[in-house]
Amino acid sequence: MEKYKDVEVALAEGYILDPSGQCVHAATEGLPAEWGGMGVHYLHPGMLVLAPSGDRVDGMGTHTDFMKPAILLYEPQADGTMELVGIENLVFEAAWKAAGHEEAPMMNGRMWDHMADNPETPADEAHGFMPHYDQHIWLFRENPMGEAMPFNPNVTCDHHQM
Repeated sequence: MEKYKDVEVALAEGYILDPSGQCVHAATEGLPAEWGGMGVHYLHPGMLVLAPSGDRVDGMGTHTDFMKPAILLYEPQADGTMELVGIENLVFEAAWKAAGHEEAPMMNGRMWDHMADNPETPADEAHGFMPHYDQHIWLFRENPMGEAMPFNPNVTCDHHQM
């Protein structure tokens, strides 16, 4: 993953900025601010098998290889650069089930997080995506809540510029 510390390398290898352009932070998602952030997501459309754009990001991806993650997580820095802080894989729930899986993907004995928006809350629990399972790994930024937790209190969006 070292090579992706340079966001230009990620872009050259087919990653794109999440269509929302957002820096995901718990507070902006209607969640406790002390949970911290995820950062800015760069997606690999081929690994996610993204569908044409709609109201929510959708796809047929069932990619689970963390040696080639489908998503790279960057924290915006004060000087305008992006610092790689973690990686993520995401599989769309409908595609995962269509592939014959009955349960969420699992890594190291931990089931991936299930993300689906609850229209009865102000938060967007699925962050603009269709229902999916995802797993974050904080390779380059220590996470006191655990290396596989979705939010990291040591990641901030303070320097994000849309």
